[in-house]
Amino acid sequence: MYVERASRLAGAVVWSRGASGSTVGAVLPDGCMDLLWNEGRLLVAGPDTHAYAAESTTGRWAGVRFYPGTGPTFLGVPAHELRDLRVGLADLWPASEVRRLTARVAAAVDPVTALEQVALDRAAAVEPPDPLLREVVTALDAGRSIAATADRLGLSARQLHRRSLTAFGYGPKTLARVLRLQRALALARSGLPFAETATRSGFADQAHLAREMRALAGAPLGELLARS
Repeated sequence: MYVERASRLAGAVVWSRGASGSTVGAVLPDGCMDLLWNEGRLLVAGPDTHAYAAESTTGRWAGVRFYPGTGPTFLGVPAHELRDLRVGLADLWPASEVRRLTARVAAAVDPVTALEQVALDRAAAVEPPDPLLREVVTALDAGRSIAATADRLGLSARQLHRRSLTAFGYGPKTLARVLRLQRALALARSGLPFAETATRSGFADQAHLAREMRALAGAPLGELLARS
């Protein structure tokens, strides 16, 4: 069973999935990066540009999903270097430190809380994320254009693109598409008809919504809702 809750780390989400031995459904793009633990392994999930087909697993998983744009600050690597990838934390941090943290999480009564503490300790040891990045997410998620977003933040389009690659793993155009996808999924899951979902989430029409669902999520909206 998949369970999630708000983290003590601002804007983050802590989640867990019990051992089931079944194939997990595709992970959809959300603009986030995750710190993961799976049966003695610490991993990092980079930002996705398309649906990620999760592996079959019999082990327990825990994760901390960082607020969009904040993962690179906590993990110490530009987001675009991990785009569409899952890598071992030891590929990013000193191996001795990762072995110590892995042992700490594995020995904990609740690995989920222990993993969250790893993220909290890391956040306390580094400079906080640039608050401008949250404003980028807020503006694009509200449906503002890239030009209007850049102007609002006092950036040129090129500066916004460069910062977006580092923070989110892709440019603001792709980030806006991903955020719009997530808005549509939330509205559709609330029971809103697909045509109204398309209009309210910022698509030109229902056909546009259908095309973006296939491009980013790899399946029609109805199929995604059925999986949920």
